[in-house]
Amino acid sequence: MSGTPTALLALFDLDGTITRHNTLAPYAIGLLLRHPARMPRVLSVLPALARFVLGRCDHGELKAAFIHKTFGGLERRDLDSWTAQFVPRLLRKGLFADARAAIERHRLHGDTLALLSASIDLYVPAIGKALGFADIECTGVAWDNTRLIGTLSTANRRGDEKVRCLEVLRARHPGLSVVAYGNAAGDLPHLRLAERGVLVNGSRAAVRQAAGVGVSCVTWR
Repeated sequence: MSGTPTALLALFDLDGTITRHNTLAPYAIGLLLRHPARMPRVLSVLPALARFVLGRCDHGELKAAFIHKTFGGLERRDLDSWTAQFVPRLLRKGLFADARAAIERHRLHGDTLALLSASIDLYVPAIGKALGFADIECTGVAWDNTRLIGTLSTANRRGDEKVRCLEVLRARHPGLSVVAYGNAAGDLPHLRLAERGVLVNGSRAAVRQAAGVGVSCVTWR
């Protein structure tokens, strides 16, 4: 007689894996529409964007510059109010049905659900909580009491940083094999270290790279 299936740590990326699109852009656009006087501040991000294009700053530095210069100084209550509207809208229309189904399968199996995202903690924890994730790792932003500073309070949870986060999660959940889902070539470093790595809706280049490192590929709709 076969035994009870062994529970896993099911590790999901967010943008492009669970959600159909990037989440920071619509979150920021909606926040700007609520605070239109801040729209000209976006121009102050152009120097950081130029440095990024020239390879003189990375994704995290660009993200920090955008959040700090555009939204720095906003009160937590204003951000929480927008997050409370943004997240339900995203959950209604912005998720892959197959991603929801995969999350539910893991939940019914008794697996531990973990969310690992480079997106920011202004809204990622609310998404994770709504979807039933027990463990949430995302990019943190800094505060001055109740006012947003907007610089990053953690490393940007992207690329090799996800490898480090995977090891932290393994230590937090000892004995659990990991199945990890991501959507981009930048996710392959940690996907290949999982007992099972799954590339979701990857580009042609990412699919070719995945084949070379033992990561399976699926299409979610």
